[in-house]
Amino acid sequence: MMKRLSSKKGFTLVEIMIVVAIIGILVAIAIPGFINARKQSRAKACQEGQQKVQGAAQEYMLENNATSAGWDDLVGEGLYLNRTPTCPYNGDPIEIPDADSNAECPNSIAEHAINQ
Repeated sequence: MMKRLSSKKGFTLVEIMIVVAIIGILVAIAIPGFINARKQSRAKACQEGQQKVQGAAQEYMLENNATSAGWDDLVGEGLYLNRTPTCPYNGDPIEIPDADSNAECPNSIAEHAINQ
């Protein structure tokens, strides 16, 4: 009679549970960092859009001796901006400033404000 050698290969339930727990811990550490990075990049994009609108509006008002500007004056082929800058939070266009004010985020989010 021949003995049959059976070698069982694979992972035990405990080993699989340990791996799953480690992956869960790593995910719990990483997700808040990703959320914070996304929030910061949205704020920076909105600030850059505000600076572009601010500069374009000031340039238009200086060249045309005006006290205000509209999107038709700023955006278009051969004008000051190629497209309307928007806040990445929800896509609303950034507000055009008057001659004596600054561009602002349309959503009034404190982190999106330009420090001037």
